Amino acid sequence: MSTRLPVLLLATLALGACTDHTPMDAHAAEASAAATKAPAFAPPPESAIPEGPYGDMVRLGREIFMHTRKAAPAYVGNGLACVNCHLDAGRLADSAPLWAAYGMYPQYRKKNHHVNSYGERLQGCFMYSMNGKAPPLGDKVILALETYSSWMAQGAPHGVKLEGAGYPKVSSPAKKPDYARGQAVFARDCALCHGADGQGQKVAGDYVFPPLWGPDSFNWGAGMHELDKASAFIKANMPLSRGGSLSDQDAWDVAIFMDAHERPQDPRYKGDVAATRKAFHDTPMSLYGQRVNGHLLGSEPAH
Repeated sequence: MSTRLPVLLLATLALGACTDHTPMDAHAAEASAAATKAPAFAPPPESAIPEGPYGDMVRLGREIFMHTRKAAPAYVGNGLACVNCHLDAGRLADSAPLWAAYGMYPQYRKKNHHVNSYGERLQGCFMYSMNGKAPPLGDKVILALETYSSWMAQGAPHGVKLEGAGYPKVSSPAKKPDYARGQAVFARDCALCHGADGQGQKVAGDYVFPPLWGPDSFNWGAGMHELDKASAFIKANMPLSRGGSLSDQDAWDVAIFMDAHERPQDPRYKGDVAATRKAFHDTPMSLYGQRVNGHLLGSEPAH
């Protein structure tokens, strides 16, 4: 198949790029971006986390969120952390902030065809974005993340979609998303941080920039493998500290390049790629089960 693909096309991984800043510089710039976006609702500062057992649970939730593989190893199967897709410790507007998500549950989700509690939504993140397994509802990992989210959302209206929630949608591109153009955008704006091979960068054994495909990235069930979600995250947040600097076309193009690579298998796979696509990926936004450059995506998942 040619590298030009039909229109289809970042809970991060998390496509990103950077300038010549260090990871510490990037973190500071990210925090600055969080301040300048000024959403209608502002979560409390981390300095306001109280002392005592409740505050301890909030801090544990933040630790799990920031260092997921180390803090919740039994439930994580890749090299990612929650913060890779929900930037600035889950505080950044337009990066699916926790304070905007918490008050929207319980809610019906098409993904699993029933009303989900917030805890169930977190379970899904572990299964798909973290390529792991769902902690039981009531497990300390789930409770800590719920507490951290609830603490950030204090004072926010319940059941109201807040400004800055999720990822802002990106308009349909003028041209069909294109693998080759996306590869050029990746080389120009993303490879410096994520590596020319898309496998991220580590310091002392831990990722400072996450892998975007391959065995240590999100699996085929994660929302970020869908082109519209990936392009939305990329447009709003990447390159890191320079969100909004890419054109809509660039965001769609680089999203298709990222999502046209193999990654871990969808955990709902039962042995047949075509059947899995029909059941869970029957949308032009998913490349799972489609041929790209002659390869059937999902047929040789990364291990």
